Amino acid sequence: MMCRLRCLYVCGAILTTLGAIPSAKAQEAAAEPPPALVADKEFVYVCRDAGAGAYEAFPDVCRLADGRLFAVFYAGYGHVALPNETLPNGGRVSGCYSSNEGRTWTPAQTVFDGPDDDRDPSVTQLSDGRLLCAFFTLRKKGDSYRGIGTWMVESADAGQTWTGLRCVSPYYASAPVRELADGQLVLGLYMETGDDAFGAAAISTDKGATWSPPADIPNGGLRLDAETDIIALKDGRLYAAQRTASESMRFSTSADGGKTWSASEPMGFPGHSPYLHRTPDGIIVCAHRIPNTSLHYSLDECQTWSAAVPVDQVGGAYPSMVTLNDGSILIVYYEEGEGSSIRARKFRATANGIEWLRWE
Repeated sequence: MMCRLRCLYVCGAILTTLGAIPSAKAQEAAAEPPPALVADKEFVYVCRDAGAGAYEAFPDVCRLADGRLFAVFYAGYGHVALPNETLPNGGRVSGCYSSNEGRTWTPAQTVFDGPDDDRDPSVTQLSDGRLLCAFFTLRKKGDSYRGIGTWMVESADAGQTWTGLRCVSPYYASAPVRELADGQLVLGLYMETGDDAFGAAAISTDKGATWSPPADIPNGGLRLDAETDIIALKDGRLYAAQRTASESMRFSTSADGGKTWSASEPMGFPGHSPYLHRTPDGIIVCAHRIPNTSLHYSLDECQTWSAAVPVDQVGGAYPSMVTLNDGSILIVYYEEGEGSSIRARKFRATANGIEWLRWE
């Protein structure tokens, strides 16, 4: 289930509570015992309960300059957690760290908790060392809710403190900021306007301080739920993967750094919440939901894709990936349903296929 928003979105004022995450040393001292590995050692838990209602979803992960991994995710009491007596600020953005390449994780800490439902967070560490965390927010409206756009906070101390709350766009984001070779930043976006829905991109030329108006991606006449993610290709173009309701996902390319985009075309397979990652060997992996949690990989810069490779039988997905020190890939994703948790697996991608690795 995806939270589908069918209204025009307006950036609004928002009161904030910026969370402080303890230092690495304090975190390790406070960490819970290592989570038990499943019998076949195929996945580990990143977080089972962040203290906001035991429902964790929509994870994203990056590597910090100090070598640790940092994961952010949504924490609430359900798929949409609007403020109530038990959770007065609604769903929030939480985060945790791993100092051993994803095998164990520190207890969750609050990254951001505003007065509304803050969700779908993504995190990126820029070349200047700052972390950017983007998320979008739902505000209660009668018996339902309305969206109030994509927001961003930043950290200059590896996530110990977060500052600089700003509205990036009235559109929505479910993928991380991507830093390009020229230093420009690009963020995949999406929007629903009555009978239409499409992907988009925003650009920052000042390291995330300000962002361009959304550059809409032509949807080719098909309503796209989007959840756009973007990756740079070797020839300099940008490639955007976009979700559809039930047909094949769509892709679009940009030859001018994200200012204009080609009409969206079929990728060749269905999927929700695409996430694109380039391995050290140049293989591009697209992880997504449907069927369950799956991935495809490309050996030719997204021109063609492999058959679907199952990741897990759980259907939450919203995956994210990061390269580990040995060249393998860590993938994080969520389960969906009551008590949903964040899981992690690891694999190695080669021209011969995907090899799943067991946790020692």
